[in-house]
Amino acid sequence: MSTPQINIRTHSSIAAIEPADWDACAAPETAHGGRPTDPFTTHRFLSALEQSGSVGEGTGWQPQHLSVTSGESLIAVMPLYVKSHSQGEYVFDHGWAEAYERAGGQYYPKLQSAVPFTPVTGRRLLTHPDFADIGQAALLQGLVQIASENGLSSAHVTFCNESEATFAAQSGLLHRTGLQYHWQNDGYADFDAFLTTLSARKRKQIRKERRVAQGFGGVIRQLSGPEIRPAHWDAFWQFYQDTGARKWGRPYLTRAFFDAIHDTMADDLLLVVADRDGVPVAGALNVIGRDTLFGRYWGALQDHPCLHFELCYYQALDYAIRHQLSRVEAGAQGDHKLARGYMPVETQSVHWINDPGFRDAVARFLSDERRLVANDIDALAQMGPFHRKNLS
Repeated sequence: MSTPQINIRTHSSIAAIEPADWDACAAPETAHGGRPTDPFTTHRFLSALEQSGSVGEGTGWQPQHLSVTSGESLIAVMPLYVKSHSQGEYVFDHGWAEAYERAGGQYYPKLQSAVPFTPVTGRRLLTHPDFADIGQAALLQGLVQIASENGLSSAHVTFCNESEATFAAQSGLLHRTGLQYHWQNDGYADFDAFLTTLSARKRKQIRKERRVAQGFGGVIRQLSGPEIRPAHWDAFWQFYQDTGARKWGRPYLTRAFFDAIHDTMADDLLLVVADRDGVPVAGALNVIGRDTLFGRYWGALQDHPCLHFELCYYQALDYAIRHQLSRVEAGAQGDHKLARGYMPVETQSVHWINDPGFRDAVARFLSDERRLVANDIDALAQMGPFHRKNLS
C-alpha cells in the first residue's frame, strides 16, 4: 500500500480551513469536551483577529497560514503571517533588521509564525496527534521553502514550546531563549496559604497592597461568560485604548475584536472590573486555558494606588487557586512580578535566516544570549519572594 502524498498549502485566511479540522490539530484535547490547553491557537481566536481587522490588510500582519494534508486528511496547521514590521511580537529582532539593512539587505517582509500581539508559550507546529513527527517536519519544510522561494530574509517561530524548539534546532533553525515570569500553583488551599510560603517582608507587602487597592472606594468583580455584558466591553475598550496609546502608540486590536471573542469564547474569558459609583474605572482581561490562566490586557481611567497589582496579579492568583489551575502567565516583561510570586521561566523561539553570513552572525549572538538568559534566570530565582526552603 502506497503512502498518501503529503501536500503543503498556504491560506490567506483561516476561514479557508474548517474550524473542526483546524482545532483537531490545534486543540485535540477538546475532542471530548473541556477547554483547550492553548486558547490562542484555536480557530475561533485567530478568526476573531481576522474578522475584526486586527490583522490583515494595512496592519503589517498578512495571514498566510500553512496546512499539511496526507491524502484527504488535514494533519497539521501553522498560524503564519507575512510581516512588514516587527511590532506586536515580543521577541525583539529590531536590532537584526537594522543591522541587515545597514549592510544593504532588505529585512522586511519576513515570515512570522506566532499568535499576533500575544506573548504566550504554546504549540506553533500544530499537528494531529496521529501525525506529530511527519506533520512537524512538513510544517518546517513549508516555512523554509516559502521564505526561500520568495527571497524573504527570514522566518521566525516565536513562543513555541521546548520540544518544538528542540525539533526545529535539530532541523537546522537557530534557537533563541527569552525570559518571562509565571506563577505556579503548589496546590494552595487559598490565597493565604500561598502567602505563608513567602518571606515575612514580602507577605506583609502583598497584604498591604491588597488592602490599599481594595480600599479604592468601589467594588472589584470577576466576570465570565454571560456575566460580561456589552457595557463592560465598552468600558474595557476605553481602558485598552489608554494603555495601548501609552505603550505602542496605538492599540493593536480593534473594538470589533472584543465583540468577536465575546460571541465565540465568552466562557473562556475572565474580566476583572473595578467599579466606582456604578461606573467601571479599571479592568484586566484574562483568558482561561485548561490548566493556565493567561493575563492579557489591563487599563484604567482613574489612578488608584496598587489597583494594577490587585486586578492583574492578585485577582488572577485568587481565581487560579479557587479553580485549581496550575499556572498563571501574566504576559511579557515586568521585573515587578517577581516580588509577587511570579518566577522567571525560559521562553523559546526558532529562526531561519536566508543570508549565510548574516545567519552566522545571528547564531553567534544567540549563543551568547542564551548563556546570559540562563544566568539571569538563575540570579532572579534567588531573588524571589519565597522562603529559601521553597526555592528548591
